[in-house]
Amino acid sequence: MAKRQSEPTIVRPVPPESAEDELYARLMPAPEVGTWVQDSILAEDGTLHNLDHTHLIDADLCFLWASSAFSKQGRTVVGQTEQVMFRAGGWQKARQEQQMRDWFGRVPAFIITLAADYCAQCSDAEFCSLVEHELYHIAHDTDEFGTPKFTKEGLPKLALRGHDVEEFVGVVRRYGPSPEVARMVEAAKGPAEVSRLNIAHACGTCLMKAA
Repeated sequence: MAKRQSEPTIVRPVPPESAEDELYARLMPAPEVGTWVQDSILAEDGTLHNLDHTHLIDADLCFLWASSAFSKQGRTVVGQTEQVMFRAGGWQKARQEQQMRDWFGRVPAFIITLAADYCAQCSDAEFCSLVEHELYHIAHDTDEFGTPKFTKEGLPKLALRGHDVEEFVGVVRRYGPSPEVARMVEAAKGPAEVSRLNIAHACGTCLMKAA
């Protein structure tokens, strides 16, 4: 009888040392992140499988490492989701398209960029949370009646969306939660759907510590 092989652990992707640059912002493709997302989050048998992202299974999505985070409006940005659009023409557009082809071999529809300096030192839970946060920014587009849209090929039509909740603590404290905030509070009352043990298995951490 053949010996049954144990299931391989899906190792959490980490940025390469070459992604770090102290003087200039450096960007480089991160195909390993895309593979990890497919295997861990999008696949039905993935350890972190999330039905909320089903529309992304065949999405034209690529990932980048950025050497460092940046600041915007007083906040440190460690992840960013973009829908690829070129607002220039002529050689400017050609230059931008060439950069995409050099990185990915094509011009993708969406790009998620992750800060290498943050991802190199954050916990597994923080990494998984960051990646899923960015994935949630790519939604299945709907019409004015809330009906999901599809392309001519029958694939989900995708669009960027904002956060579910954007509010100030002081406003909630003084005037109470809006319906969106109330739903967030209700979700926070329940146990987390993804345990730290599942995160450890998906990220390839020390299973002895997780046990």
